Amino acid sequence: MAQFRYKAKNMEGRMRRGVMEAVSEKALQQDLREQGFYLISAKKTGNFGGRKKFTSRQLAEFNRELSSLLTAGVSLVRALDIISQEEGAPAFAREVYGEMLSDIKKGVSLSDAMENRNCFPGLMRGMIRSGEGSGNLDEVTARLAVHYEKEAILNQQVRSAMMYPLVLLVMCVVIVLIIVTFVLPQFEELFSQMESLPLPTEIVMAFSHLLVERWYAVLVAVLFIIAVSRVILSFPRMRREMDYLKVHAPIFGKLNKVIYTARFARTLSSLYSSGMSVVNSLKLAAETIGNQYVEEQFAQVSVKVRSGVPLSEALQDVDGLMKKLASTILVGEESGRLDTMLDSIAQSMEMEAQEATKRMVTLLEPLMICVMALLVGFVVVAVMLPIYESYGAIENAR
Repeated sequence: MAQFRYKAKNMEGRMRRGVMEAVSEKALQQDLREQGFYLISAKKTGNFGGRKKFTSRQLAEFNRELSSLLTAGVSLVRALDIISQEEGAPAFAREVYGEMLSDIKKGVSLSDAMENRNCFPGLMRGMIRSGEGSGNLDEVTARLAVHYEKEAILNQQVRSAMMYPLVLLVMCVVIVLIIVTFVLPQFEELFSQMESLPLPTEIVMAFSHLLVERWYAVLVAVLFIIAVSRVILSFPRMRREMDYLKVHAPIFGKLNKVIYTARFARTLSSLYSSGMSVVNSLKLAAETIGNQYVEEQFAQVSVKVRSGVPLSEALQDVDGLMKKLASTILVGEESGRLDTMLDSIAQSMEMEAQEATKRMVTLLEPLMICVMALLVGFVVVAVMLPIYESYGAIENAR
């Protein structure tokens, strides 16, 4: 059961505001109607909002197990009971499954039980609701398992590819910090005896003094910058600008477009294959892209599709998706195999994303090594330059 803060009105115009417990917003509306009130607005106030989300891998495992049990003829209640008692599942997952099982025993549908817990994505809830309506919940959960398995694989490939550049970056920062905080102070006495120091040496020594003597100020400044950056990025306009840069940046822009297209095509294929209408599928598929700038454009896409414009034509002007998507969908529309073509383009984009990620890492590796060499080289030159100049002064004195 979830709690809703609601606002309702009766036939006489009297307003009522309050908090009521119900299994879903639809059930809340029905309860209020029995009391002579009509729901105007409702917002969940339960404790489920703070619960963490399931990962793609966890969602794939849940759907795979549920599909296998339902296909074997096990009832939904029994299937959830089995899944909720698995020792290998995380504690929070078993808790969620147990709560869902309790709701289902009270007559709540699986989709509404998921709706009451904000740890399941909208795509999954929508497809489960569609499967309940068509009576093929086992097939829908099997399709969801495949969807989230491929999503997990794609995410893992991207994370694995970025691991080496991140390791190089961390090593670069650590090496510079060790040189500046431990090595340079050893030359302090030598440099203090010199009348003047080259500009690079003065810069490096000033930075060394700052880190050694005012490290707490540097730490506070870094934390402050991180906090301010998060606050700034929390504003929708700034978030939109950052998401715009993600699809127009050199090198990374092409990769992000491929990844967004793969996500969208895979989600749209799963939703459309489950029997959901194209318009409803578009809304849910757009939410899985992960880019606000691209997602906002789908409001106009939905309007065009509702007015009778073919999906392939409506998607042509979406900035942030590969143009190949629209042409592939056009082939699917003309051949009457839209779900097949969507699945095909999703596989193609996933393979292209994998190759693009490898190419990006191939470019990043030498770039990170060059950055590391420049930073370390600058520090070394800053240390050796005054020593070399002092030797030169001694030679000239002779």
